[in-house]
Amino acid sequence: MDSFKPGDLARRDSDRLRRYKEMLEIYQGKQWQGRERPGEKRLTFNYARVVIDKLTSYLMSGIKIVIDPADDTPEAQAKARRLEKVIQTVSEDNGLEQLDMETETDCAALGDACYKVVRDVESGQVCVSAPDIQGIFVWSRGDELSRVWRLASRYAIEADEARAIYSIKPKGKTATIVELWTAQDFELWLDDNLIDKKANPYGFIPFLIFPNLREPKQFWGISDLEQIIEPQREFNRAMSQLSRILELSGNPIAVLENVESSEDIAVRPGAVWNIPEDAKAYLLDLLQGGGVQLHIDYITLLYRTLHDVSESPRAAFGGTEKDLSGVAMEIELQPLLQKVNRKRAIRTVVYAERARMILRLLEKYGGEDIGGCRVRVVWGPVLPRDTARIVASEQVMVQGGIHSRRTAMDELGIKDPEREFQRWLEERAMILTMNRKLNARTARGAREREDETPSQPGED
Repeated sequence: MDSFKPGDLARRDSDRLRRYKEMLEIYQGKQWQGRERPGEKRLTFNYARVVIDKLTSYLMSGIKIVIDPADDTPEAQAKARRLEKVIQTVSEDNGLEQLDMETETDCAALGDACYKVVRDVESGQVCVSAPDIQGIFVWSRGDELSRVWRLASRYAIEADEARAIYSIKPKGKTATIVELWTAQDFELWLDDNLIDKKANPYGFIPFLIFPNLREPKQFWGISDLEQIIEPQREFNRAMSQLSRILELSGNPIAVLENVESSEDIAVRPGAVWNIPEDAKAYLLDLLQGGGVQLHIDYITLLYRTLHDVSESPRAAFGGTEKDLSGVAMEIELQPLLQKVNRKRAIRTVVYAERARMILRLLEKYGGEDIGGCRVRVVWGPVLPRDTARIVASEQVMVQGGIHSRRTAMDELGIKDPEREFQRWLEERAMILTMNRKLNARTARGAREREDETPSQPGED
């Protein structure tokens, strides 16, 4: 890494960073182009942000990390359950549920996102964070774009923080930190000065870069906003134009013909106009001839276009013109389901690899044994489900030996199947104990009643 200089990052990936800035402005509602002219009315209906937030909600409607044991032995199963609890503890300590939602929103808007998995030296805990993708730079292999062999992470810190952490006083109020990682080495730069260089303590680059949706043969992804930028801008323009027309129709324009001066002409209730005999005066009716309906029809067309290109049918926002059955609803939402499935195909690899990184750090520094265990990602249903029907189906599957109770609980979206199964065992044991006691009391009472019953004549 001797050829690396932090200043080189300023000239790297300029097109990608420019695209990030544009997409972020679109998401924040800065969607008009050019300067606003005097008297121009600009309304912004930030449909782009609504689409991103809605898609992210559907995408993250349920995710769970499952550890499969290496074999069917009780020891392997116990180890898998223990590792699941460890992963859950790390998730709770780092607030991953909220972090994942925020990261997915950022990923959908910008087109890419990143996770960082490291060990905190002071606490000894595994820390998971989501660095700003605008500060991430990668070097990938030419024959395999998905493999990153070097990564730089650039971010700014306050001068006081730099003095407290690195005992260095920056020249300005802030300092620029650059972390340079390979699988073998680590370098730390502060304002173009190399302040630390050592072997990579982890043995792998502790970053996960992933796209929102990937273009073929490209490393970086594409934003969900790219397809709706033009419809969004035209929608804002059309709505602003209609609003201006309605505003003017409420404050009508006086039209005077054959009048040289109009200083004393005012449009107000009860106003009297004195005009020449051959002159003509009237109010301009902007709504006549059905012109407004043409604007409304055009806006309706733009509205439908926004739904189509974003692959988010109106039904995804809770609005349907008629009652739909479960199958009909799935057909109505098929574009959304297909887009969510495309994203989940990418995220499955990402979240599984993040869990493996966590386990590798716990094995290296915490003494956890992870040998042979496999990480699996289980997603929750995108759409509401008929729970009663699914339970009936899973009951048949379990009783028929097709799959286990644990798999059935995974299908039902239960977050902690092992804990639920233990509760079921405890309840079953309690019920069996109560039944045995009740049966014993019933049998004893029956015998006592038989002993107390007097013999009838003729009975021996």
